[in-house]
Amino acid sequence: MGNKLSGKDLIKIGFPKNNSINIALGQINRYRKRDKKESILTEAKEVLLHPEKFEGHGTWGKVAEGLIKPVQVRMHQLKTTRVPFTIFGENEIDDQAKFQLYDSLKLPISVAGALMPDAHSGYGLPIGGVLATDNAVIPYGVGVDIGCRMSLSIFDLPASYFKGKEHQLQAILKDNTKFGMNETHQVKADHDVFYKSEFQDIPLLKNLLPKAYKQLGSSGGGNHFVEFGIAKIDNPENEWKLVPGEYFAVLSHSGSRGLGANIAKHYTYLATKQCPLPKNVQHLAWLDLNTHDGQEYWLAMNLAGEYAKACHDDIHRRIAKAIGKRVVVTIENHHNFAWKEMVNGQECIVHRKGATPAAEGQLGIIPGSMTAPGYIVKGKGNPESLNSASHGAGRLFSRAKCKSTFTQSEIKKVLKAHDVALIGGNIDEAPMAYKDITKVMGNQTDLVEVLGTFTPKIVRMDR
Repeated sequence: MGNKLSGKDLIKIGFPKNNSINIALGQINRYRKRDKKESILTEAKEVLLHPEKFEGHGTWGKVAEGLIKPVQVRMHQLKTTRVPFTIFGENEIDDQAKFQLYDSLKLPISVAGALMPDAHSGYGLPIGGVLATDNAVIPYGVGVDIGCRMSLSIFDLPASYFKGKEHQLQAILKDNTKFGMNETHQVKADHDVFYKSEFQDIPLLKNLLPKAYKQLGSSGGGNHFVEFGIAKIDNPENEWKLVPGEYFAVLSHSGSRGLGANIAKHYTYLATKQCPLPKNVQHLAWLDLNTHDGQEYWLAMNLAGEYAKACHDDIHRRIAKAIGKRVVVTIENHHNFAWKEMVNGQECIVHRKGATPAAEGQLGIIPGSMTAPGYIVKGKGNPESLNSASHGAGRLFSRAKCKSTFTQSEIKKVLKAHDVALIGGNIDEAPMAYKDITKVMGNQTDLVEVLGTFTPKIVRMDR
């Protein structure tokens, strides 16, 4: 039986006539629609009498917070001055991306910022934008595809492994990867991530669990890919037990699929309601980490990051099994994420939207395009970039611009010239859509040390 609960019912059991009624109705409507009115009112009375018992509770935590310490919704203004920042490769970056960074540097919560050499404009923070904030997280500073990441597996196989196996390897990619909105693996894999308590404790995540399970090991659309290529190792790390040389490898790029997108949408909506900002910067609305919603987003974001890693692990496991060979080294890293890190002696929330973590000694992979090499790197821990580097070459042409600029036959010519086989791939992901990766790397020699390269040979993308 559906419930027809109203604000009057809550006032009748003693709720104060303030915003806690709206919050309660919103939560009940969102998560408890199907429950009986009587049982909801019994629970609501318990929350009213002992709100402290319900702090952090999936459905009632926000109501309890409203009863204990009502959250004040007030219009925030930007500061007139920017916090300190550094731009790397300034001449290669469009003005709009810079202006987006400048706006974010004036938020009352901002501590420091940086712009990576592959930067271009996005929603909220620009892609390639890094922003440190004080105890607040910006859902659009993280991005829609939470925990989008790169993962490179190097096999104990020489580069010559490709010879005569092109068709076989293309078939392995087709059979073991899934792309687009609806493709999922017929044989589903289980994973520890699905048993994490957040999937039970947070109602939004509980609803998304079936979708997450279904989409494990799939890659979505856009610029996501799985590709076979040649890893050329110049300076191996000791623990890799590899001699310098060229190896057969697989590189994947994708994120948290529908799980991350729904988390981003839900908490961005809550942030814009709780944190009104001038219209031009509304995308930068934040959640205070001392609030119920801030804490809940932080847990959900971290879960989406673990899920993104689980997806890559599943892709690489399937491919290694199909090849029947052992992976010796895996190098991986998130972008589109926020971390708790020290900045100038203060604990901050560091958002990296399309930027790679590059703390001292931290390994990463920065891809070029399907016809340009990617770079295996080790971070130098540069405080001016907030321990970050670029997450790729960065776009030169927007998706829309690609469609009006390039043709399929031009793309085919470029692929042929670079000896790259492409399965799927749209015009908006044309190799020519991207900046020159060698220039981008040249602009971040202070941020990372190059250990080797990855050159794509067989690329699989969404159609």
